Amino acid sequence: MTGARPVRVLIADDQMMVREGFSVLLGAMPDIEVVGEAVDGREAVRQVAALDPDVVLMDIRMPELSGIEATREIVAADAAARVLILTTFDLDEYVYQALRAGASGFLLKDASARQLAEGVRVVASGDALLAPGVTRRLITEFSRLAERPQAPGPGQFGELTERETEVLVRIAQGLSNAEIADRLFVAESTVKTHVSRILVKLSLRDRTQAAVFAYEAGLVTPSPGGLR
Repeated sequence: MTGARPVRVLIADDQMMVREGFSVLLGAMPDIEVVGEAVDGREAVRQVAALDPDVVLMDIRMPELSGIEATREIVAADAAARVLILTTFDLDEYVYQALRAGASGFLLKDASARQLAEGVRVVASGDALLAPGVTRRLITEFSRLAERPQAPGPGQFGELTERETEVLVRIAQGLSNAEIADRLFVAESTVKTHVSRILVKLSLRDRTQAAVFAYEAGLVTPSPGGLR
């Protein structure tokens, strides 16, 4: 990481002990810098505008403005910050709502220091579906819990090539670029190109939003035995 700018993190949580604990853990990482803290969602939105962090660790339940609404406002403002949701329960239906609002992933509050730091790095890179520790089972469960809006019209899918649609389905299934490349017998660089084109064509923010899109559009559906 020599010469590289550290990942700038804003911690938003109404519990002081949580903020201080995460600040200490992340502050010990040479490639991560905690640039600020927020005690509620409204302050988080203001701090993002003022501090321009790379990643916001966002609690879901906060006074003044919930983490979901704060995430929605940050994304609507076209801020560069990626939101990493913090939650106590891994099957919390509000987590899926936060992903739909524009969050790039989530972590449990009891995550280890290593998982926390890696989650921040993953979300900052925008190169992974969700932060470590999130299983495909959880994504499937959120699909069942969420109220789905009407699926996008055929015109939107018409913009994707057959191979891009295949890649989108694999993204929603939780596969990495390397895994997708292996499944489709193509180079990983080719998969990266497809992913970039998918995001541009569908006006999506990142891989997480692409996965949510695929679920809500019916390209990937949950089944009792897993994904199909």
